[in-house]
Amino acid sequence: MQRPGAPAVRLLVGDWQVKKPDGTLAGTNRVTLEYGGCVVHEHYATGRGYSGESLNAYDAARKVWHQTWVDDGGLLLTLEGKLVGTSMVLEGIAPAQDGKMVKQRITWTPNKDGSVRQLWESADPKGDWTTVFDGSYTKR
Repeated sequence: MQRPGAPAVRLLVGDWQVKKPDGTLAGTNRVTLEYGGCVVHEHYATGRGYSGESLNAYDAARKVWHQTWVDDGGLLLTLEGKLVGTSMVLEGIAPAQDGKMVKQRITWTPNKDGSVRQLWESADPKGDWTTVFDGSYTKR
């Protein structure tokens, strides 16, 4: 079965170096296809004590991509969405530091040079988006 957005998701497979907008290293990311290519498995680490991973799959019954992210700080983030143009856009909710649930949006956009931009945003109580993380992924 061809999953909508599958070619874009396959572009993420490999070993990546992740840099912040100022060029400093944010971490590394290893992305693999598993279970016959039906699951995208991500392993992220900063090398400074933070790590996490996600499982991503296409839910054909609902026609959405789903991601479950967990990290060593106890965060569980579930996101869902679809390909919008050339970008994968997933949204969900997660607890803020004050415990209130906050809307999250993560967008992955491939660039012409083969890199991928990941923009993670969080909505404030008024619904305005602020950047949580902005990273550029380049193949190692």
